[in-house]
Amino acid sequence: MTVHIPDDAPPVLRSSIVWPALAARAELCYHDTLPGSEERLIERIRDAEIVLNIRSSQKFTDRVFASCVRLRMVSVWGTGTDHVDLAAAARHGVTVTNTPGVSAISIAEHTLALMLAVARRIPQVDRATRAGEWARGRSVELHGKTCGIIGLGAIGRQFAKLAAGIGMRVIAWTMHPSPGDPVVPLDELYRTSDVISLHLRLSAETEGMIGAEQFALMKRGTILINTARGAIVREIALINALTSGRIAGAGLDVFVSEPLPPGHLLTGLDNVVLTPHCAGITPEALEAGLRMSVENIWAFAAGRAEHVVS
Repeated sequence: MTVHIPDDAPPVLRSSIVWPALAARAELCYHDTLPGSEERLIERIRDAEIVLNIRSSQKFTDRVFASCVRLRMVSVWGTGTDHVDLAAAARHGVTVTNTPGVSAISIAEHTLALMLAVARRIPQVDRATRAGEWARGRSVELHGKTCGIIGLGAIGRQFAKLAAGIGMRVIAWTMHPSPGDPVVPLDELYRTSDVISLHLRLSAETEGMIGAEQFALMKRGTILINTARGAIVREIALINALTSGRIAGAGLDVFVSEPLPPGHLLTGLDNVVLTPHCAGITPEALEAGLRMSVENIWAFAAGRAEHVVS
């Protein structure tokens, strides 16, 4: 079996503990740079039957699938598949798998860290203290506040436990609720939450779902946390809400354009804490996800595909 890896950049697979076992069982066509264009991606995987997709920066479009006629499987490292045209994959008979749940604990912990950093103004207070200032009394206590969670998948449920663990009242809205979930109408969540945390996949239904109308419903002290996908929130509406004081602050690990362009408006806002889409990239989550992505290949080859998205 030959496995094509077109996009391990920056490299994580080559140095992982799963690499030796993968190399022992399959011939590898490996690239540690990003394709950079649809044409280059096609060039790299034109003869591929199995693709192990590490990064989501390059889209797998209908043209990609049409050009790679031997392709039978794309194993995605990660949960998000918004960079893959799933309908096109199905039309071309390509199975797409992902690695659900493996990063849930790491992302939930990072979400908690962002929430506390914004509420307690940790970056700002750190900078001020290093500069010789002694600014105190500007933070927010979260115990007893309401945490509204949008999306109760594996990550959302894990974060709900952490938020409840520090004494927050947890409410939620989700597309597929289970009995006993603390679900409320979405408008009620916007109006009553002190913190709103996003844990949805990016799709046609969720892209741009939070804009000026939704920010207008929120309390002036609301904190928004996004560790899901940047495009779920309309960026200009978010910037306007932050600069006008419509909401108190935001903790963001994801953006519409990644990496975040130099001089981006968000980088100049003092009420925002920014991290570089790293919530799920801890050693533990990284190895678990890479292992599952490789195991998905073996399962597919054995005729018992697992974690199939399309």
